[in-house]
Amino acid sequence: MKDLSIKKLYYSISEVSKITDIEQYVLRYWETEFEQLKPQKNRAGNRIYTNKDIQLILYIKELLREKKYTIEGAKKILEDFTHGKQVPATVTSKEPKVEQQELLEEEKDQPGLRKDLEEIKSILELLVSKL
Repeated sequence: MKDLSIKKLYYSISEVSKITDIEQYVLRYWETEFEQLKPQKNRAGNRIYTNKDIQLILYIKELLREKKYTIEGAKKILEDFTHGKQVPATVTSKEPKVEQQELLEEEKDQPGLRKDLEEIKSILELLVSKL
């Protein structure tokens, strides 16, 4: 993956494809699936991605390919983050304890979060028991 230390204001779809290691057609498809991913277009009609767009793409990639969420599951997670006006600061956190701590901190701000998480947990336990 390419280093984002050299910052540009805008990146083309081919640059984003190289940075994120995701094919261009996949990026276009994700635009249709995830309402949060809406890169601007220049006068010629070409997509221009910001650093924020790239962070979102990397987070979607993590959800779908590393954490094995379905597209619908990833949409739900992204909706929760957008309603809280938050995009995860670290895209590829390898420390589950940190993620759990962040969820506990967010829980204080979102009263129904605990109930939702418990419901998701029970559904997952049911699915695992059927395997």
